Amino acid sequence: MSLVLIVDDVAAMREQYAYDLKRLGGFQTCTAAGGAEAIQVLDNEPVDCVILDLEMPGVDGFEVLKTLQTRRSRVPVIVYTGTGNYDRCVRAVKLGAYSFIAKEEPLERVVREVENALSWSRLHREVTVLRRKAGDDDPLLGESHSMRALKDRIAQLAPIPSPVLIQGESGSGKELVARRLHRLSGRAKADFVALNCAALPKNLTESEMFGHERGAFTGAERTRQGGFTF
Repeated sequence: MSLVLIVDDVAAMREQYAYDLKRLGGFQTCTAAGGAEAIQVLDNEPVDCVILDLEMPGVDGFEVLKTLQTRRSRVPVIVYTGTGNYDRCVRAVKLGAYSFIAKEEPLERVVREVENALSWSRLHREVTVLRRKAGDDDPLLGESHSMRALKDRIAQLAPIPSPVLIQGESGSGKELVARRLHRLSGRAKADFVALNCAALPKNLTESEMFGHERGAFTGAERTRQGGFTF
């Protein structure tokens, strides 16, 4: 069941939204009385969608959006306003909000908007996974100091037309580094071929890597293209 966070400094408004979304949409709901509390909830709860008031004292809705944008959060945010100032809503969308609604909207429409936002979020996750499997997305995740240093080093090496030796323990991500190197290099449009040499029988290594012609050795019943072609 999807968890929806309602953020509003007016207690009656946020509690009514929480009740109606649970009653009409079947969602789990939680609330926050302001932007700072909302960020804490997002840090500690598996929130699937946020309904966010823009006009709040202290940390307002725009600051929440900026924080989520900095964190590269994928949680869809629906902003709402009671002032009728849709220029502010457009500004919020530019900061990453999924959509905007007016506070006087019927709750049935709000439920549909939340359902649409959740569908969009699921689709975005599926596309991200497919791109990663296809090698079209950044294989190295994270923004720690060590990760940024690694990405900077890869960016320095990628344009150089020279072989690169990547060393590391098993499971440390050597292939991910190789994929990013390939993606940033001048050969990015060519195929990336991952070959686990440790899994190849010693007597078949040359054949697996470079291929062979039919009849080249006993058992070579047909021509085989190897992992590397020239």
